[in-house]
Parts: sequence; C-alpha cells; structure tokens
Amino acid sequence: MDLREEIQRNAVADEVQALIAVVIPVLKGTLFAIKREAVEDAGGIERLLLRQLPRTYRAGDGDCGISFEYAVHDAVVHGNADVVNRIQDALQRHCRIRQGDPSSLLFGVEKTGALQLIDSVKENLTSESRLLSGSKGQPVKLKKHIDSVAAAFRRRSVRETLPSCISGLWKADLFLGSTETDQWVGTTVKINPRSLEGAPGLRVAVVPSQEGRSDQIRRDNGKNLVVVPLPYDGAFMEVFYQGWQIVQQFIAADAQLPKEVALPRAADRQVCRMLVERRDFPVVDVLAALAPLAQPELLETQEEEASVDYRRGESSQTNILVAPQASSQF
Repeated sequence: MDLREEIQRNAVADEVQALIAVVIPVLKGTLFAIKREAVEDAGGIERLLLRQLPRTYRAGDGDCGISFEYAVHDAVVHGNADVVNRIQDALQRHCRIRQGDPSSLLFGVEKTGALQLIDSVKENLTSESRLLSGSKGQPVKLKKHIDSVAAAFRRRSVRETLPSCISGLWKADLFLGSTETDQWVGTTVKINPRSLEGAPGLRVAVVPSQEGRSDQIRRDNGKNLVVVPLPYDGAFMEVFYQGWQIVQQFIAADAQLPKEVALPRAADRQVCRMLVERRDFPVVDVLAALAPLAQPELLETQEEEASVDYRRGESSQTNILVAPQASSQF
C-alpha cells in the first residue's frame, strides 16, 4: 500500500490565496442555503450560474452559520493549522482519540441536498466506525444508526427509538475524528457561541472566540461539550469574515465588482474580481476552478510504502491513503 502523507510546511504567506481558500466554502454554504425550489427553477444545482446567485439567494439569519460550518469542515480537510491543531488537541486530550490526524465528515441534515450529505457520510464510514459520546459503555456503531439519526431531525417519533447515548445527534453539523482509529464524535458548529445546545450524542462544539473569554479549549460539563474556540486576530475567524464579506458584497452588487467603499481592501477586491470574471459559469464549476488557486504551497506531499492491515470491510481495497498532518510551528 502507498502511504501518502501531506504535511503542512508553511504558514499562509499570500493573503489572496488565504481568502480564496475561505471564499470557496462560503460560496458552498451560500449555494446550499438557496431554497430547493429556486435551484430547480434555475435548472438544478449543476446548472446554476454564478451570476444567478443574486436572483435566487435570499439572505437569512442562519446563512453565515451555514457558511461557517462549511469553512470549518474545509479547514480540517485541507489542513489549516489554525483549526487542525486545536481540533487535534480537543480530540486527543478530551475525547480519547489519540491516533491519526483529524478528519471531518460534513453532516448537516437540515440543509438543501441533505440526502447527498448523508450518503457521503455513509460512504466514509465503515461497519466498525464508533461514535464516542462521553458516556459509559461500549460506543455505538455510527453507520448502523446514521439513517435513523437523519430521520430523527424531522420526525420526533424516530428520536424515541434511538439509543439514549446518541440522543440529539441529529443536531450535529460534522463528525470529527480519525480514520486511523475509526472513532468519531458528533460536533456542533455555531457562529454564535450563545446558541450552543448540548445533547448526549454531541461531544465537541466549534465556535468563534469571545471577547473577554479565554481562547483555551474547555469542557462544559453541563452541556456535555468540549468547546473549541477559534481565534480572530490574524487567524481563522478574521479570514472567514473577510471571505463572508466578499461573497455578500459580490451578491449585493448583482455579481459585479462592487464600489470601492464596499470592499476597500485590495486583496478583497482581487478575489471578488476573480468571481466577476467567472460569473457566466456554473457555481459548481467556479468552485472547482478556484480550488487550485487556494494556498497551493500549504501542503507538501511525501510518499512512502507501508504495510498497513485494514480490517474494515471494503476499505481493505484502498491503494492510497492521504492524511493531512499539521505543522506544530504555527
């Protein structure tokens, strides 16, 4: 088996590349916040053009939160040190997931395209994937219950059939964990820390840091949550809000470059200009086109042969394993 290890070598040196990296998940969140009927009227999600976003998207109170969920997920998947290092600390110190680099599975059953998200989670779980909830006893097998958890979001009657240790798991936005140990924790991601709700099935909460409160990872025993605040100054939250601002101003300007007063920073205007140049293309194609422009130097790939024994059903057929590894220097 080829073991491919992706190691974060450098801090983000280019502001434009850092902004592109966060604009991608913000655009995804915006796309999935559009009502299903509006997407269908535009010919389906694959055909929705970037210039059609202003006419199909209607701003809502939870839209920033949805984009934040996508941004946190992307940050873990792509090895953003600001996020990965803190997630890894929480998983190792508080959740007893002590091996492997952090991985993220996007869940979020309340969003448009929920069935696709659920299918994606199921495809990345094995029959031995365990959910660690912090309660005593043998952890449940997550894949066995995932359909019921999704159904429980909409039907109260289904909630009563779930094991008590995973009650409330339908509120999860992500499953964070390790593919190496095949252990996962239900994770809630909230842009407003005051909106945090605990549940037996949830274990980790990712929130922005709050003024006047420590940025340290902490346990909230009352909510059964390990709270992971993400920092602002020159770090992830600051870049996220810049990316959110770029997308919102782009939409407000009818998919054109807004006036300088709306985006006075040169880097913000440059990223917005990239969107304007691609306004006549489908959103999904634009997202794919922007991906190579986002922090290409962030990860360095090292390959080596390794003997790995997988006893996880179909995953034994895997030929390449890709694992992001954050640098401890940042």
